[in-house]
Amino acid sequence: MKQLIGILSASLMMFSAFPQGNEIDYSDLTGGLNTITTAVPFLMISPDSKAGAMGDVGVATTPDANSMHWNPAKLAFTKDDMGASVSYVPWLRALVPDINLSYLAGYKKLDDNQAVGLEMRYFSLGDITFTDIQGITIGQYKPYELALGSSYARKLSDQFSLAISGRYIYSNLTGGQSIGDFKTVAGQSVAADLAGYYAKPIRMVGQDIDLGVGLNISNIGSKVSYSTDSPIRDFIPINLRLGTALGADIDDYNKISLAFDINKLLVPTPPITDNGDIKLGQSSDVGVVSGIFQSFGDAPGGFSEEMREINYSIGTEYWYANQFALRAGYFFEHSTKGGRKFLTFGSGVKYSAFTLDFSYLVNANNDAGATNPLANTMRFSMIWNFGAMEEAN
Repeated sequence: MKQLIGILSASLMMFSAFPQGNEIDYSDLTGGLNTITTAVPFLMISPDSKAGAMGDVGVATTPDANSMHWNPAKLAFTKDDMGASVSYVPWLRALVPDINLSYLAGYKKLDDNQAVGLEMRYFSLGDITFTDIQGITIGQYKPYELALGSSYARKLSDQFSLAISGRYIYSNLTGGQSIGDFKTVAGQSVAADLAGYYAKPIRMVGQDIDLGVGLNISNIGSKVSYSTDSPIRDFIPINLRLGTALGADIDDYNKISLAFDINKLLVPTPPITDNGDIKLGQSSDVGVVSGIFQSFGDAPGGFSEEMREINYSIGTEYWYANQFALRAGYFFEHSTKGGRKFLTFGSGVKYSAFTLDFSYLVNANNDAGATNPLANTMRFSMIWNFGAMEEAN
């Protein structure tokens, strides 16, 4: 817990050190928008239905096989010796019919204090027809992106664990087609996660509460290039996720939990330029390590814009007799940083050794004319707990 408090305190000190005199209204230059973009954004898609139904929270919720994505340090606290999960997400169906994400994850406890995990993420972008500048078809291709990862988690005490993950990322968007004078190649990167998790039963307002606190800095890795001839290299979505969760047994049959997460991309904010000259902000053409530290104080709009770059998620989960679950949540992203605002709902059914989960997303952006391409997104997940299977047998 001391480690998490130290990291959080350092982050708050960095925020408090931002210059306060840079509160400049640059809406005339940008229209008020200054979205941070990265390569391979599929790494940030919530892959499982449980978190997807709870507003994309997951860094401090109860451990399961999908902890590989949210916080691998939770794997050390899993109750079963082995587990696995498979998820399927039809993506952006409001725009196109054939984009989808498939996610497979699993873990194995080495002993009471250690666990290892594996994951595979496959993102299919459907069929794309390539044409030349005259509109003549030159090829048909099915672009896809892939990530393979592994993790090691270890308890340092009865309440605290740390984990490190490694990940290989492959992004083939063009199938080797040439764009102008540039021949494209598949983008590749190697990344790592650093995560911590604290769990302890506490007493609050006369009730026994299960407290969880989690931190995960994910996708710390090299930039991605899609051409050997171009000097342009893009950041991958290095992300800071911090959150907490509270769970309580109402009685022998009813259990409820509440979770809250914040997220911030540790990627430089695009500066405001005029004819190539930077007018506000800082250059985003920096190295990975420099970009991580720069991301805490480089927003052209100063401290207020830095705060707008933080996304918020809140979710709740209710279990009856440990067999049937209802979930709901809300996700907020500022309108100038992407404007994703949505409500989520879902349910889960648990039978002996496996759990089947479902989630549904509803647009909650009330801005005039605002639409959300994620609206009506559904997720499907199934989790196997092999320890429970052995007990059943």
